[in-house]
Amino acid sequence: MHQILAVEDEPDIRRILRALLEGDQYRFIEAETAERGEIEARSHKPDLLLVDLGLPDGNGIDLIRRIRTWSPVPIIVLSARTMEEQKIAALDAGADDYVTKPFSTPELLARVRAALRRHVRGAEQTPLLRMGAVQIDLARRESRGPQGELHLTPLEYRVLESLARHTGLIVRQAQLIREVWGPERLGDTGSLRVCMKNLRAKVEPDPRRPRYLVTEAGLGYRLRAD
Repeated sequence: MHQILAVEDEPDIRRILRALLEGDQYRFIEAETAERGEIEARSHKPDLLLVDLGLPDGNGIDLIRRIRTWSPVPIIVLSARTMEEQKIAALDAGADDYVTKPFSTPELLARVRAALRRHVRGAEQTPLLRMGAVQIDLARRESRGPQGELHLTPLEYRVLESLARHTGLIVRQAQLIREVWGPERLGDTGSLRVCMKNLRAKVEPDPRRPRYLVTEAGLGYRLRAD
């Protein structure tokens, strides 16, 4: 069951959204401020966000920007603002779609389904990594090597998922830390180095001379998969 977080300050709209989404078999989480919305997004890790732009403690666009620093979760703006420049600003900040209030319930549900489908397809583009004799299924979180099953931690899988979204390209240390540990740990390069060392010990033929999890000095890391 997909979880949907609505960040909306109007109680009547939240009640409508709860009835609509729970009636379509979604789990519904709500927040009435930007601050509470970010807390709920971090704690619940929803599959999709509905964000109003006019929140009592700030602009929803700022909330979208903050969430985009650590999560690729689909975000649909739900707002009474109709000016074209406001829509463009929300999309440029990282929103995936924009629905104007008052909204059509069938259209909103269709946009929710479409955003979830796009996100799932994106996550499934690199579900299977092959690194020599090691095979890693990111979708199932299952790994096998020459000696059988490999035991990777959830943290190690998250690092691989982040690198796999940019296979062959350099991923900066700061981006990896934001996506895996969260923006509050941005300076914690030590944890990233320890995690990479442990990963290499599990998946590299020779961890001292990595072929697949490559360090780009002063920049970050690059995944080279077969």
